[in-house]
Amino acid sequence: MFEERLKNLPEQPGVYIMKNELGEIIYVGKAINLKNRVRQYFKGGNHPPKVRVMVSNISDFEYIITNSELEALILECNLIKKYKPKYNILLKDDKQYPFIKVTLNEEYPRVFVTRRYEKDGSKYFGPFTDVSAVKETINLIRKLFKLRTCRKSLKYGVEVDRPCLNYHINRCLAPCTGKVDVIEYRQIIDEVIKLLQGKYDELIKILEEKMYDESSKLNFEKAAEYRDQINSIKKIQEKQRIISSYLEDEDVIAYAKDDEGMSFEVFFIRNGKLLGRENFYFEDVNEDAVSQFIVQFYEEREFIPKEILLSNEIPEVNIIESYLTSKRGSKVTVKVPKRGEKSEIIELAKKNAYEALRNIRNKIQEEKLKTEFVLYELKRVLDLDILPKRIEAYDISNIQGTDSVGGMVVFENGKPNKKQYRRFKIKTVIGADDFNSMAEIVERRFKRGLKEIKNLLDGENGLEDGKFSIFPDLILLDGGELQVKAVKRVLEEMGLVIPICGMVKDDKHKTKALFYEGREIVLDRHSYLYRFISAVQEEVHRFAISYHRGLKAKNTLSSILDDIPEIGKKRKMALLKHFNSIEEIKKASIDELLKVDGMNEKAALSIYNYFNNNNL
Repeated sequence: MFEERLKNLPEQPGVYIMKNELGEIIYVGKAINLKNRVRQYFKGGNHPPKVRVMVSNISDFEYIITNSELEALILECNLIKKYKPKYNILLKDDKQYPFIKVTLNEEYPRVFVTRRYEKDGSKYFGPFTDVSAVKETINLIRKLFKLRTCRKSLKYGVEVDRPCLNYHINRCLAPCTGKVDVIEYRQIIDEVIKLLQGKYDELIKILEEKMYDESSKLNFEKAAEYRDQINSIKKIQEKQRIISSYLEDEDVIAYAKDDEGMSFEVFFIRNGKLLGRENFYFEDVNEDAVSQFIVQFYEEREFIPKEILLSNEIPEVNIIESYLTSKRGSKVTVKVPKRGEKSEIIELAKKNAYEALRNIRNKIQEEKLKTEFVLYELKRVLDLDILPKRIEAYDISNIQGTDSVGGMVVFENGKPNKKQYRRFKIKTVIGADDFNSMAEIVERRFKRGLKEIKNLLDGENGLEDGKFSIFPDLILLDGGELQVKAVKRVLEEMGLVIPICGMVKDDKHKTKALFYEGREIVLDRHSYLYRFISAVQEEVHRFAISYHRGLKAKNTLSSILDDIPEIGKKRKMALLKHFNSIEEIKKASIDELLKVDGMNEKAALSIYNYFNNNNL
């Protein structure tokens, strides 16, 4: 069906975007040659199962030409983050791993944990994946080496402050007094660096010499301190695992896959030691999964090592290297080692990736069986005609009867489908009337659904226009008999027959029972069904109340903006969209305010003056 369009594709680098019949973006890919790459999908041939499924769902495609392969790579990454396509890898874990930082650019260096890696003359160790281990190391360093923890600017011979509590409990040398010798302090820092580098034997040897020296001088208390330091360091040494004396700073990336998904294992090796590991799992992966994972993994990272080891060859590795090199600011090499120590480490990472995949597969199967059991149990308990594969739950939120709102959450096959969640402002009910408010939002939801179905049958709308046209197998309401009666009356008037069940809470606002067909069914608190109903009730409550709080905050912000000259409805909405809070607007400079859509200099000055007491 795309023959003519495929013939006219450009033979240039770029990004292609695949869409389904609803107009949703289901895949984003990059290509050195758009014409060759996109045509491959529709030629048939020996595609993997996931690719065949994806191609069967493609109803349209678009493309964007770029100036280079590197531009295509970056654009692909940005579009994946923006649209979250079904068949792309989407790395949700974008956290920054912690480092231990030694501020060598200061006269009296500090040692602390940070998640930012900067080229500021400091020395960094990490990244570490085990935060508790980092805290343990920092606590040990502070206990053993008596370094300062304050952020004051200190200089030898200059008394900045009186010694703090840390000095009096023998945890700090108090360089703030200006009397601590800089060379002696630096020697302590050198010992800390040896500890962080894993040069335990060398550090232990230095400390032993100091211990014997103090002992010979009959300074037994000081000698005992050195002895305790040595024992603590030996304990750390036992925990550390030396991978290789040959390796320095490398990340090792291996993967395992089956017909259902893919597991990535990342080893962080620093100075020959395995500092940590991370595992990532993805379903519905495509053939570009590995390169997409690498780009997304390092996109948000502060630190990129000079060498990355992979378990398998990937296409266009030179583009990946160029991208990582530009982010690091110096050469990054991506290798697939075939022999030697590096190859052995790759095999170890591979083994872990396969083990993780096996564990994930078992866990998914257990969850699937548990979910199926819960739905069948719900069907049995309520004596339903069909399995409730789609469940809609409703709740009302208000504070002292004002600004009432409603929330609708959707569970499909026992799992929340957040794309289907909907919010409602209560329009016809005044005050704290949960029963009629519940009836209102359910009536509006199903009237909209019936209208969409009619338009669809009449050919006026397509599938992509139907946001309410799929009806549930079961309705759950946060409440009991009165809520159920109010909603049941609405559905009967509309000619709809859908089972309605109330979720009843106890005096402590915890899930207690289900109210269905005039009777209360008490749930066993230890059962899977109880946990499921409780999770649904908590989720719909969270969704409704978060909408209410957000709406109230916006209204508060809106009312403040109403008092500012030159700020009308359009500019007020633009400000609300551009800034997240009143505090952000208060802190904004005139230049930042001018970046808001529709803002001119007079209006920006008016806002700035209002929040800064007319002092420019």
